[in-house]
Amino acid sequence: MSHAVGVREVGYFDCAGGGQVVVSGDVAFVAHMHAPNGTTLVDVRDPSAPRRLATLEVPTGTHSHKVRAANGVMLVNREAQPANRPAPGFQGGLGVFDVSNPRAPREIAFWRSGGAGVHRFTFDGRYAYISPELDGYVGNIVMILDLEDPRRPREVGRWWMPGQWVAGGETPAWSGRAHRCHHPIRLGTRLYVSYWHGGFVILDIEDPATPRLVSRLDWSPPFPAPTHTTLPIPFPLRGRRVLVVTDEDVAKLAPGPPSFLWLVDITDETRPVPFASFQVDGVDGAPQPEFTGCHQPCEEVRGTEIPVAWFAHGLRIVDIADPHAPREVASFVPAVPEGQERVCSNDVCVDARGLIYLIDRGRGLHILERV
Repeated sequence: MSHAVGVREVGYFDCAGGGQVVVSGDVAFVAHMHAPNGTTLVDVRDPSAPRRLATLEVPTGTHSHKVRAANGVMLVNREAQPANRPAPGFQGGLGVFDVSNPRAPREIAFWRSGGAGVHRFTFDGRYAYISPELDGYVGNIVMILDLEDPRRPREVGRWWMPGQWVAGGETPAWSGRAHRCHHPIRLGTRLYVSYWHGGFVILDIEDPATPRLVSRLDWSPPFPAPTHTTLPIPFPLRGRRVLVVTDEDVAKLAPGPPSFLWLVDITDETRPVPFASFQVDGVDGAPQPEFTGCHQPCEEVRGTEIPVAWFAHGLRIVDIADPHAPREVASFVPAVPEGQERVCSNDVCVDARGLIYLIDRGRGLHILERV
């Protein structure tokens, strides 16, 4: 049975488990966790009765769990599953689709990467800020693609953490793929880039051809969880510029309590300063299984209330109006999906109507509204 505080369920769409959900216009785009399910397009004009429009399939061994859409163009990732063991013949990259008719998505381009492919990315309708693996590098790096002509994506610029470019003679100071780009988020002339166990970096992209490091902060170690998302708040909070950072409750350096959410002061962007955190009430600090704690905030910031997908704790809406004392103001924990052992809320977004979309890693899309 589901449990809701401060939100009401408007609708439910039964589908295979998802890694991401985004809404563009009247269509929700759901990127699934496991082949053969790739991406499902859902008509949400009536949120109480969502309807499937189309589903794309992917071959076994392919992960297509991320999606973005804007201006009638949809981007989906192609990543090896598992990422550390690409199957023979696997080709990773970024698929580009014309979705002007959402009932009949049409692939118009495929940008090819190397290695395990592309993980997470963002898209502003012109540029895609992606996290590809490339031959000659260890782990995913930062890349900017220009999709002015979506049929011909072209690289504009790239950045990598020193040590990743082994073909250029660099030597990583970390083990394996521990330091790698997770995904970049743009605000103005800056990219805010989570870098897994490498923390996060802020990049100046005023000249997108030559991204320049502004600053870096890494707290893993001593904290065991990798950095998943760095979300800039596009307005000041009590006169300060703030970054919301979530660590992901997987791939820990050592057993530890579930991961949580940070607030970082970036008023002086050359010296990021963590100054507050938020954890779900009742978490006692004891080690828990993976996929228990924090994961992903909603990247559409519409106010001080930030919806966060919190794995086994469902949706948590965190108010950061007082950034030194973030507090939960609403929550929704879905019923455990059929065939699953527990809830695993993986991603959340908000549409132009203010409706909240929560996708479960195991099964199902919940459509909610704040009350």
